[in-house]
Amino acid sequence: MNVRRTSVCLGLAAAVFASLAKAAECNVWPFYVGQTDANGQRQSWQAAGPLFFEKSLGEDGTASGFRPIYLLRQDAAGVKRETDFLYPVFTYRTDGDTYRWSILNMINRSGPAAGAAPAAPATAERIEAFALWPLYFSRQTGDPATSYRALFPLGGTIKNRFGDDRIDFVLFPLYGRFQKRDHVEWDTPWPFVRTFRGGGHSGFALWPLFGWHNQAGVARAHYYLWPLIYKDETHLDEPVPSVSLGVLPFYARDWRPGSVSETYLWPFFGYTDRTAPYRYHETRWFWPLLVQARGDDRYINRWAPIYTHSVIKGDDKTWVLWPLWRRETWTEAGLVQEKTKLLYFVYWSLRQRSATNAALAPAEKTHFWPLLSVWDNGAGRRQLQFLSPLEVFFPHNDQVQLVYTPLFALYRYDRRAPGDVRHSFLWNAVTFEHRDAAGTREFHLGPLLSVETQATGRRIAVGHGLFGLRRTAGNRGWHVFLFDFSRKSANLPVATPAP
Repeated sequence: MNVRRTSVCLGLAAAVFASLAKAAECNVWPFYVGQTDANGQRQSWQAAGPLFFEKSLGEDGTASGFRPIYLLRQDAAGVKRETDFLYPVFTYRTDGDTYRWSILNMINRSGPAAGAAPAAPATAERIEAFALWPLYFSRQTGDPATSYRALFPLGGTIKNRFGDDRIDFVLFPLYGRFQKRDHVEWDTPWPFVRTFRGGGHSGFALWPLFGWHNQAGVARAHYYLWPLIYKDETHLDEPVPSVSLGVLPFYARDWRPGSVSETYLWPFFGYTDRTAPYRYHETRWFWPLLVQARGDDRYINRWAPIYTHSVIKGDDKTWVLWPLWRRETWTEAGLVQEKTKLLYFVYWSLRQRSATNAALAPAEKTHFWPLLSVWDNGAGRRQLQFLSPLEVFFPHNDQVQLVYTPLFALYRYDRRAPGDVRHSFLWNAVTFEHRDAAGTREFHLGPLLSVETQATGRRIAVGHGLFGLRRTAGNRGWHVFLFDFSRKSANLPVATPAP
């Protein structure tokens, strides 16, 4: 497994760093800063510091907007669009056939997009759904069997949501009916008076005083003064049933095939002894502080909060002075991964290395909250940002990386390969870039001063070309120029970037 290719999960994302190979930069900061590729095609630009922007996302299309107010992402054809206003306050998504919008994920609406071809009744449904959480829910499919409306708490029906096939209620919690397959539960009112029927189920509860529930030949349960006294029996149709018994806080016991667990003065003292499907023995004193356990692929030494070390199925975790320091090591997809945390997020590091090829350099991602975020893909690509208060909390959130992360980028460092480096200060007010393989260098102090060096010569410009000096390769003399705002190929050809 090649760690260089699989380390993409470390977040070396173009959403954070505009890092495509640039051949030229136009810097009129703070009004406009743009980068073009070797063919003169614009790859990204920013205006008003980091506020207005547009950038290429490669095969994923483009992203543009006004940070942090507005973000638009769309594919190359402009069919799939994602629009955000003050993310996550309002989001809108469409793929050309359907749309969905949401306000704080509390008010949601979805349905067929305007102009979309009608769905064939035999193959698909034109579903229109609306939810005002937790007051109103609606889903209209054109089929009464799958359509519903509900106005909480007055009344209505909800289908295939919240873990049930159907929910009916009137003046909830006075009346509720919950159905999953043939099993039906009536609550009058919820959760105090409960009746169970259907699908082999029967039962009644006057919560929290007592209750019972049977599933014919499979399970039965009783409780009194919930949750103090209870007995649950499951797998009655098997040779050895499972039984849970509790008289809390004095005693609790679980019997399962190949396993027994007892707790005294719940939950402080007890043990677990398992022989199948794996061997495991655990002893608890003043749980969860002191725990000792040994077994197949399992090991726990816990003296919380001073020290804890556990190994569960190869997942090795160590805590010191919880929650001060934590380290976890595991293997996944051919990679040995090591995560280290100090106070959960103040220091956060993930290191990945090949489990089969020790010669491959590791990939790393590190946060020193809220100051720095550092990425290294192990193949020569490195990136750094200062300040970085959000990345540690939203490592896989593209919207946050596009809209909010650049607002804090007082300094960015991007090394695309050894000798191919770009520095940016104060949202591109000051930039310096060099590509040693191509022999090119660029320095920009906004529009005030720019110094460009290439194999064909050198150019120093003031006022973005208002006046300056130019020298061609092999010529010691400098030539003054005036009003040369565009870098024409005749003046200073753009070199092809290093691969």
